[in-house]
Amino acid sequence: MQTATVAELKSAIDSGRATVIDVREPYEFDSGHVPGAINIPMATIPVRLSELPTGADLHIVCESGARSWQVCAFLDRHGLAATNVEGGTGMWRMNGLPLEAGVPTR
Repeated sequence: MQTATVAELKSAIDSGRATVIDVREPYEFDSGHVPGAINIPMATIPVRLSELPTGADLHIVCESGARSWQVCAFLDRHGLAATNVEGGTGMWRMNGLPLEAGVPTR
């Protein structure tokens, strides 16, 4: 499984290479998330695999990196490459990086 720091994620976003999937619950996502992230809660990933973009540079994020790690492991078992963002949204926030709030989920 690949991992990335929040600085590496920011760089990937800035270069247009990253598709960010936030696997937190909608209320967590609505309170603040990585700009441009798509909310697909962890519990729904198995039934929503077809919604994940193929050929994209998927970066999976949660609050701390634990749920996203589990999702990355699941995706890997299903033949989808994904990068776990270490420290998640909490680390993103602690590094003073910008957050969006209130954007609808998918």
